[in-house]
Formats: sequence, C-alpha cells, structure tokens
Amino acid sequence: MTSELQYIELYQEVADLIKSKSCDVMNAVRDEAFSTFQRLGFPSKKVERYKYTNVDAAFAPNYGVSFSPLTVKPSAYIYNIKNAPIDVSPYYHKIADTQDAITALNTALVHDALFIHIPKNQQVEDPIVVDHWLRGDAATMMNRRILIVMEEGADATVIINDHSADRQRFLTTQVVEVVCKDNARLDLYEIEETTPLCSRFCNVYIQEGRDCSVKHNSITLFNGLTRNLCDVYLRGENAEITLNGCAIGSGSQHIDNNTLIRHEVPNCTSNELYKYVMDEKSVGAFAGKIFVEKDAQKTVSQETNANLCASSDARMYTQPMLEIYADDVKCAHGSTVGVMDETALFYMRQRGIPETEARTLLKNAFMGQVIDQIKYEPLRQKLYVKVEKRFRGELDKCEDCRLCK
Repeated sequence: MTSELQYIELYQEVADLIKSKSCDVMNAVRDEAFSTFQRLGFPSKKVERYKYTNVDAAFAPNYGVSFSPLTVKPSAYIYNIKNAPIDVSPYYHKIADTQDAITALNTALVHDALFIHIPKNQQVEDPIVVDHWLRGDAATMMNRRILIVMEEGADATVIINDHSADRQRFLTTQVVEVVCKDNARLDLYEIEETTPLCSRFCNVYIQEGRDCSVKHNSITLFNGLTRNLCDVYLRGENAEITLNGCAIGSGSQHIDNNTLIRHEVPNCTSNELYKYVMDEKSVGAFAGKIFVEKDAQKTVSQETNANLCASSDARMYTQPMLEIYADDVKCAHGSTVGVMDETALFYMRQRGIPETEARTLLKNAFMGQVIDQIKYEPLRQKLYVKVEKRFRGELDKCEDCRLCK
C-alpha cells in the first residue's frame, strides 16, 4: 500500500465522522481538498519545492488520527472557529495554496480550527499564546488549523509553541492563514521544541494590504523531521514583510524551510534572514524565492541565508532565488555555508577558554543576530537561555517551555 492510498482510504472511512465534528465553513471545502490530494498524491523530490525532504517516507508509518476537540482558553481574541464572532467564509482556505498536497491533506482531515480575530484599530499589548502539546499512547497524526484575521489598524503579537511531552511517534500537519488588512501590524512567532520522533509539516500563508507590517519568526530548537513553508502575498502598497528564522540541528535531525515572497504591487519592502547551525549528521535545507511582478516597481528586497556546519558529517542545502519582472527595484540575495572559524577558536583558547566552551560561545554569537530581532523582550530573553542550553546539550527534550513567560 502506498502512503497516498493509506490516507485516501482513511478519509473515505472517517469523512462522515470528521464532518459531524466540524462546521459548515470547513466542510464546504473538504471534499474538494480531498480530491486534490487524491489527484496529486504526496510530492516527490522531483517537485521543486519539496526536493530536500522525503515526504512519502515521513507519512509512510501507520499513524492513528486524533479527533480530540480543541481546548480554547477564554480570550477576547481567540476562538474555536465554530464560535467565531464574524463570518469566516471569506477567509478560510482562501489564501492557502489549494494545489499544495500537504495543505490539501490537512484541509481534508482537519476537523477543528482556531480563529484569532483582532478588531479594527485594536492594539493588543499582551501576546496571544497558542500552546500545542503532543501527547498520546500510540503513533498519532495531528492535523491543526489556525486562521488569523487582523482588521484595519489592528496590532498584535501571536506566539505558537509546539511541544512534545511523550516519547511516541507523532506526525503533525499545520496550516496557518493570516489576513492583514490595511495598516495592520502583526508579530508572529512559531517555536518548535519537540523530540526526534516527531515529524512536523507546517504551511503558513500571509496576505498583506496597504501599509501593513508583518514579522514572522520561525525557530526550530529541537525536532525530528521539520518542513516549514511560508508564502507571503504583498497586495497593498507600502506593505512590509520580515521573515526571520533560526534552526539548530544535531543527531540525524532534518530541518527544511521553504519561503516565497510575492511582490504584487509597487513600493513594498521585504527582508529575510535565516540562520542554521547543523551538527553531527543533521541535514538542513533552505530555499527562498523573491518574486517581483511587472507592476511592482520601487520594490526593495533583501534575502540572506547564513549557515554553520559544526561537523564534517552535517549537510546544508541552500537555494536563494530572485525572479524579477519589474525594472525599478533594489533586490539582493546571498547565502553562505561555512565551518567554525579556526582563527577565532585559536584566539579564545589562547586566553584560557576551553575549546568546547569556545565553540559554544561562537555558535551563540552566530544565532544572536536572529534572536536580537525579537521585539517581545520576555520571549527574547527566554530564547537566549534556550539556545545556549541547546548548544550545551542540555535541551534534548521539551521542558516547561511556555516561552512567553
């Protein structure tokens, strides 16, 4: 039985159950998404955006599917989608890539969703925190969905934490859709701290209107197999997007980040910085494309991917890309893959710093450029500690990682 057939048969068996536990807006697109997945199947490495991750192997084990209801803490801004205060049909599954197989599978199988809604001109001072805990007694597949709508002039910080509390195999698909209307501001953080038994596929889709500013930060502290996708659509003039990411790999961990920023209108700005530290036999991958359409004049864009391979067995694949059809733009991109600076190591050892400590200090400094850009200070300080513990080998499982505290 192929991996696709396993999930096709699963959906056919449980579709009625899923629909009975879900709501009309999710059920309206469910069968179409299933048909798309049935037609596409899992992407092979011949598919450009998936060439660094063996998707079929990740989905091959026989996972049980969780239908546990979402538990939503009382909040003025976060809801179960069934209890949304507004009509979500204009937003749900509207900016997600309907021809992406992982998104299609998630849309077919997910039965519940979180809805975060920030009203017009509302400024939310405290961060909105979404904690996902993976728990179970058997290998389990979790399908999660988050929809964020920022009304005109809204301002908020959202932190999504992924944890694993058990040493079971888990497979997670997650789709996050973000709609920012004119003059909205959003800081979005995704932080993964799971175990080597976890496989996580997360697709984030962001749409910005006029004068918007969005900062998306993807931080992989500990994992098994991780594949993150982030697609951004700049559809209003003077919109700004910042994509930052840091990834730490060791053992046989696999971390793949794939991004696409589409400049569709003039006078927009994008900045992108991803940094990796890969050790032992871990594998990292980064592919980022900046797409500038013909009418998107006055575009300003910078894309940087810097990587450190701390062992001779670690592997890093990097592919920054520009595709530009406008004439009046300022766009640049670059990537580096290197090893530890032996001159700096020698300098530190000459001053009495042990080699292991010197290597840890250099790794911390390398990642500091990404962590420094986190605006929310309690989270920034917590991540400084977490990153250092990770490099010292003290962070090999999920702790009490409510990172916002």
